[in-house]
Amino acid sequence: MPEFHVSVLARQLCDAVVPAIDAHPDQTVVDATCGAGGHTHAILQRSRPARVILLDQDPAALAHAKTRLSGADCPIEFRQARFSALDAVLDELNIPQISVLIADIGVSSHQLDTGARGFSFREDAPLDMRMDPTAGRTAAQVLETIEVGELADLLRRYGEEPEARRVAAAIVAARPTTTGALASVVENAMSGRARRLLGKRIHPATRTFQALRIFVNRELEELDALLEHGPARLCVGGRMAVISFHSLEDRRVKRRFTALTRAPELPRGLPMTAAELPRASFAIPAGFPRRGAQADQDELDRNPRSRSARLRVIERVMP
Repeated sequence: MPEFHVSVLARQLCDAVVPAIDAHPDQTVVDATCGAGGHTHAILQRSRPARVILLDQDPAALAHAKTRLSGADCPIEFRQARFSALDAVLDELNIPQISVLIADIGVSSHQLDTGARGFSFREDAPLDMRMDPTAGRTAAQVLETIEVGELADLLRRYGEEPEARRVAAAIVAARPTTTGALASVVENAMSGRARRLLGKRIHPATRTFQALRIFVNRELEELDALLEHGPARLCVGGRMAVISFHSLEDRRVKRRFTALTRAPELPRGLPMTAAELPRASFAIPAGFPRRGAQADQDELDRNPRSRSARLRVIERVMP
């Protein structure tokens, strides 16, 4: 059986969410990015929720997770779904509230390592990049019709590419259809200064591939939907945990969690005691780092991909 996604920050995530599961043993846990089921597997080694719902866009990931979790001693439901379908899935299953919601954002190790999926430039393959290979346009189809201005904006917004216009013009001129061809076009288009700034460890096409993948899968829009609707599903004492891998994701998570944990603002001078002042409905759990948790040295040694991962957690403290 192939090895799928190596789950990052599994210990820190379990430390954060298991107390909420144990405090609400009759409630449901939702893993919104089931991948190979690694985080759920880790949770089930330490706790027993009443029920687990696993969501993922990728049918291959769901199939592997089903095998991995086949021996679980609690009911498990699998659904092929995006973040934006969370409410619909829970409504269909008649689940009004949950104790835990977890999400591991972005592309999985298995998707990166499977050349035919078109996520990586390590081997030449058709430019696909779809997390759900049955839906939407491929990256090649996007590049077939996109204009320079739109592509430059896409590279700037989703890849934070400083030479976006230059790279976009080269891509549109060539309109590559494979990962190898795209990587070559980008590398040849970039200035020597830009390549030197990246250094030898980062391929010049890294930002372009990230930007296209995010655009093809509407990743940031889907993340926004999860951050908007997910917290409302938590019971009091329930926790939401999100692992992000780059600044575009983490900024969104941080901004939303900060807003949720801030008490409503009132006009100054109202005749209210401290006990009467409104409180925020959410808080960062006691003892959890306010800036989020990151991989320790042991995990970095075992899994270098965990270097950029950051875990943020909030807890519902008021109805």
